[in-house]
Amino acid sequence: MKKLFLLLFALMASVMAFPQEVWTLEKCIEHALTNNISIKQQMLQVDANKATLIQSKLDLLPSLNGGAQHGYNYGKTVDRYTNQFASNSVQSDNFYLGSQFTLWDGFQKINQMKRNKAELEASNYDTDKYMDDISLNIATAYLQILYYKEVLRTAQNQVDISQQQTDRLAKMVDAGASAQGDLYNIQAQLASAKVSVVDARNNLGLAYLTLAQMLDLPSTDGFEIEVPDLDIGSQPALVANPEQVYLYALENQPVIKSAELRVKSSEYGLMLARGAQSPTLSMSASLATGYSGAAQMLGDTMTKVVPIGYTMINGMPAELVYGSYLYSTYKDKPFGDQISDNINRSLNFNLSIPIFNGWATRSAISRARINVENSKYNLDQSKLQLRKTIQQAYADAHGALDKYQASLTGVEAARESFRYAEQKFNVGLMNSVDYNNARKEYEKADSDMIWAKYEFIFKTTVLDFYMGKPITLKRK
Repeated sequence: MKKLFLLLFALMASVMAFPQEVWTLEKCIEHALTNNISIKQQMLQVDANKATLIQSKLDLLPSLNGGAQHGYNYGKTVDRYTNQFASNSVQSDNFYLGSQFTLWDGFQKINQMKRNKAELEASNYDTDKYMDDISLNIATAYLQILYYKEVLRTAQNQVDISQQQTDRLAKMVDAGASAQGDLYNIQAQLASAKVSVVDARNNLGLAYLTLAQMLDLPSTDGFEIEVPDLDIGSQPALVANPEQVYLYALENQPVIKSAELRVKSSEYGLMLARGAQSPTLSMSASLATGYSGAAQMLGDTMTKVVPIGYTMINGMPAELVYGSYLYSTYKDKPFGDQISDNINRSLNFNLSIPIFNGWATRSAISRARINVENSKYNLDQSKLQLRKTIQQAYADAHGALDKYQASLTGVEAARESFRYAEQKFNVGLMNSVDYNNARKEYEKADSDMIWAKYEFIFKTTVLDFYMGKPITLKRK
């Protein structure tokens, strides 16, 4: 028993020493932006576009390629270096260095580079938009948790009130001071309040699960969020009108910047397609040399004596010499000499003039022109959607503000009405049905106020986001 006590004490001490970490909205957003797989994939797309842009810049430089070849030849052939027939086995080596540079191609490479640059910038803005969408979704899920926390707290308060009334009325019924029917009505109300608590608790659990899944957390165990001060006061206000928000967002929102860059990219694509109609002038240069095993060179000069017969001298045979002549020997030409002697240099200018290619260039230009128009429509659609989103958010925020301000008075009136009804019910001047109706009116007014409050907070957060402010629940 003593060991168990010590174990429990150590466990409690460890919990107190390492308190459970509470997640703020800012931390949730930072975690999502850092660990979201879709964002990482989008960043990989940015890296791919960056590599494409670098390659298009390098394409403006001359190319330089080298090569080497070692071969064996068997049978009769004309040796490329001696220009003679070779019938024996011949080894050969070839070395090559070549360069090519485009002098003029109708600015196709330059326009391709500019197009790739626009695509890179657009993909950066696409990533920003993706991050913004995730941040707003995180804020929505976070506010859902806060909303259901407040709903649960309100529902639990109603259970406590109903339980107190049930206990009090049960004593009055036992004493014969109240009717049994009133007790049944209050007990039914208590059961209904408990169901509301269960619903609120389930909704809160689902809200936590939604946020945890957005954060890619393995489970909701130990996951708790911070509850900030969301008091918006009795006289909250909207700081800007929809047109002011829209004009600011039009200049700063990544979805608009991306659409504008797509238009620019498509225009470069059109210029690129038109450049294919232009002649192409290029220059190429090469340096080559090689070695052949069939290559021979003059060797030593020697004298050769030719015998013409034999005779007997003093009984001994002896050669009869007719005469002699000079002759030369040949040997393989050294590798180094052949490499220096066989050097070949070339400089070429190549002109390609497009005349007819099955109307492919014209078709490409037509498709590029259509792409330009389509990208402009996409830009207009993005602007229109942005305006609609801001107008809707403003209208929702304005409506939530009006509802919140109206509900403040309604909640206060309903609270006083319920308090008065409770006093009358306690002294037997009101039946349980009227009491329950007064209570339901108070619950509904309180619920409407909570909903209007969180709707106003979220919509104003959206409007602040479009005004370039960071997403936060810290009320100023």
